[in-house]
Amino acid sequence: MNDINFTMCGIIAEYDPFHNGHAWQLRQAKALGARRVAVAMSCGLTQRGALPLLPESVRVQAALTCGADLVFALPAPYACAGAEAFARAGVRLLAAAGCDALAFGAETPDAELLMEAARVLSSEEYRTALKARLAAGARSFAAARQAAVEVLHPGRTLADLLDKPNNNLAVEYCRAILELGVKMVPLPLPRQGADHGQALTKTGGQFASASALRQLWQTGGADAVAPYVPAEVLPLYQEVYAAGRYTDFDAAHRCQLALLRSQCVGEAPFARVRGVSEGLEHRLEAAVRTSTTHEELLDNLTTVRYPRARMRRLAMDAALVHTADRFPALPPYLHLLGAQKDALPLLKGAALPVSHSLARLAEQNAVCAAVVEAQLQACDFGALCRKQPEPMGGALRQKIIFLTK
Repeated sequence: MNDINFTMCGIIAEYDPFHNGHAWQLRQAKALGARRVAVAMSCGLTQRGALPLLPESVRVQAALTCGADLVFALPAPYACAGAEAFARAGVRLLAAAGCDALAFGAETPDAELLMEAARVLSSEEYRTALKARLAAGARSFAAARQAAVEVLHPGRTLADLLDKPNNNLAVEYCRAILELGVKMVPLPLPRQGADHGQALTKTGGQFASASALRQLWQTGGADAVAPYVPAEVLPLYQEVYAAGRYTDFDAAHRCQLALLRSQCVGEAPFARVRGVSEGLEHRLEAAVRTSTTHEELLDNLTTVRYPRARMRRLAMDAALVHTADRFPALPPYLHLLGAQKDALPLLKGAALPVSHSLARLAEQNAVCAAVVEAQLQACDFGALCRKQPEPMGGALRQKIIFLTK
């Protein structure tokens, strides 16, 4: 990869929490030749259909401290989306910021193979084969997709590629690069240590998955994650834990269920929620009416055809009224959360409106205003669900975070 020319590398991430694996990825991007690294970071919500554990300001400061040059918000409606929409939104933002490369983790860090899979998924032949498999009663979308790929590309190489979570997202990043027509070099990097979602083990060393660290935080606080996060970031986490500025997921789940129950009026109250099809709005309403916990809600929604991850996102979309026609397909602005001061001149060539102020971005046009409104809604929801609840409007008052090298 060292003979590939690029200047600014992009990374799409949640950093929830920022850990040693993330710091390694930033170092690798610089080692491969990037003079600058820009990050599109999930803001307000996450792809798992939940609130982030840590506030945006803490995650931004951790990223900047460990080598990021610019951090932009991946707005809540796009952060809480399936792999395809999540990837397209992140690629759009980073391309607009001027990135000419994209680094990401993959179980199979083979750029040519990942791009080949992306070309297959972008083809009309694939879409036809996928529809045929779904119509034939495939047990799940993932199974239908793998079967469709194998029809078009006999042999298990590409189909097996799609059986791994990081490969899946990696292929969607490559697909977004192709379909959006942006000039970005894909830089797949091997995942370090624990796999996506893997529980902690005694042999895990200094690397752990973010989901394992969130669980560790719930039982042991900031000190419990110390072996797995950069030493310079740990004091930030300890300060946040002591102040109660982290999500209380028990409170969040009850608040979410309350929001869902409040909407159970009239006929088919969830019919316009994005992602609803095949009568899923009725299944969701029935689950909301009968469930007394968030876990029970997901149990009542999840089937082989409707995976739990998708149902988590659907429940959050319904709670926050993310309807199919509420937002544009791609983010309409660059919300700058933090930066190294000497990287700010790079923003002069941005291809989207850019500002650190959500209020200013909302003034751009009605489309920007709609996304800002959803961002504020998600952030206010999260503020209420902290261990030490906070008032509304924090996202509007949040100042940009600057570091000086």
